Amino acid sequence: MTKTEFHNESTYKNYLESGKEDDFDSLFDAAVSEAKRQFGQKHPLYINDKPVMADQMLTERSPIDGTIIGYFSRGTREHTRAAVAAAKSAFESWKNADYRERAALFRKAADVFVKHKFQISAILSFENGKSRYESVGEIDEAIDFMRYYANELEANKGYVRRTSQAKSTAKVSAGFQGAPSSREEKVVISLRPMGVWGVIAPFNFPVSIGTGMSVGALITGNTVVFKPSSSDSMTMLSGLKIYEYLKEAGLPPGVFNYVSGPGSEVGDELVASKDVSGIAFTGSRSVGVGMMLKAYQSGQQKAFVVEMGGKNPVIVGKKSDLDMAVQGVASAAFGFDGQKCSACSRVYVHDSIKEQFVSKLIEKARSFKIGNPLQKDVYLGPLISDNAMKTYDQAVQEAKADGRVLYGGNRVGGIPGNYVEPTIIEVRPDHELVRRELFVPILIVQSYSDFSDALKRANDVEYGLTAGLYNDNKKETKEFMDKIQAGVVYINRETSATTGAIVGLHTFVGWKGSSVGGKGSGSKFYLQQFMREQSMSLTK
Repeated sequence: MTKTEFHNESTYKNYLESGKEDDFDSLFDAAVSEAKRQFGQKHPLYINDKPVMADQMLTERSPIDGTIIGYFSRGTREHTRAAVAAAKSAFESWKNADYRERAALFRKAADVFVKHKFQISAILSFENGKSRYESVGEIDEAIDFMRYYANELEANKGYVRRTSQAKSTAKVSAGFQGAPSSREEKVVISLRPMGVWGVIAPFNFPVSIGTGMSVGALITGNTVVFKPSSSDSMTMLSGLKIYEYLKEAGLPPGVFNYVSGPGSEVGDELVASKDVSGIAFTGSRSVGVGMMLKAYQSGQQKAFVVEMGGKNPVIVGKKSDLDMAVQGVASAAFGFDGQKCSACSRVYVHDSIKEQFVSKLIEKARSFKIGNPLQKDVYLGPLISDNAMKTYDQAVQEAKADGRVLYGGNRVGGIPGNYVEPTIIEVRPDHELVRRELFVPILIVQSYSDFSDALKRANDVEYGLTAGLYNDNKKETKEFMDKIQAGVVYINRETSATTGAIVGLHTFVGWKGSSVGGKGSGSKFYLQQFMREQSMSLTK
């Protein structure tokens, strides 16, 4: 079998390097116009490839300006049970498909996503307020996941290993551990699919993470009931597009079922169902832990592949490239309004350079253009929801009461929607804001004099997702590498201090309270989480 070489999609980079940035913008702008023409429609659930219209509908509006994106069926527990039953029925034939057929199908699906890349990118920007660059980058990541996982499945030959023990000329009258046998023993050790997986996608990366989790389950022979974000942070249309594109690629009926609806019904039913073998979830720690508790307390032994946020630190050392550090921290803290689980939320700066760093950081934050993210060169769009706006306002008030706001802290007037300034604050080291995940563009700056103390403070949270360091001091860099408690670590990274993991280059994994399992997406170990091991012996 010829090995398929993996390459990252890197759309914007390719257009930019070839001098065709205008073409990139033209394609995105045309896709925006096309997306608008699709808005306002009613959308069903899809169970066993059949459209099912619910009695009640959910209205999805764009956070950009309140435009109605569409009306989506409000799935219930009964709908979820039907979808689980369809997935369970489809599992028997899907699990027996040759692994090379599944790999080929998802390479074809990747090509389908490429064909529709700008269309779904535009929809994504409407749905969660991402800039064109962030949205296209997210679709690229979804494409990368499919191709990378297809390669991994084939490289591991479907995760089947064969071994044997030769027969012996020695004879014994009774068996015991390590006893010789007069017959050859052949053993097949395999990772086998578990069954039905519930996949619950987040609003912030609904396509890349939603696709990545789904493909992790599907390509290894499981079937899926997929729930897009359907509450106050809605990304149901992009989730529906995932279903449509996988169907276009040839995924059989019942293998992937789309059920929009609230977590209190659809999500809860997936967790409660004895016919669901595993849950793949990305979201808040409270929800993730709550699902696991519910399953285990009811006596179920479900598998969980979950990523549950972060409170990601960066340390800026005395000997560092200050301009690079400012760019990396600002990008990580304020890109997509800080609504990334990997966003930088704390930065520890050496006393001797703190004033200069903060001055440059404020200058950088002030340069970011805020407004309609569909427009070229806009860096910061709106917060996803009114609840996110309340979180921002509350945190700013806490900072004013117990510390100080160094920059920002205000809503942006004159634009319909929840638009806010990127905000830099300073509070005492033991303040609640230092430990609480906010998911808004608020960055805490603190100073340090002793590097070991800064590292201790960086680790002193329940999360351990990403972390960054800017430092040319070799001794301190080694100490950081040895002791930092985070799954994804970047040192002297220009583009972003804590965000932007690249499929096949980095693995995206959390430690401590940021995940369960300790294996990351986009890595060689990700697919194994969706299977269980079996050793089968045959003696002849």
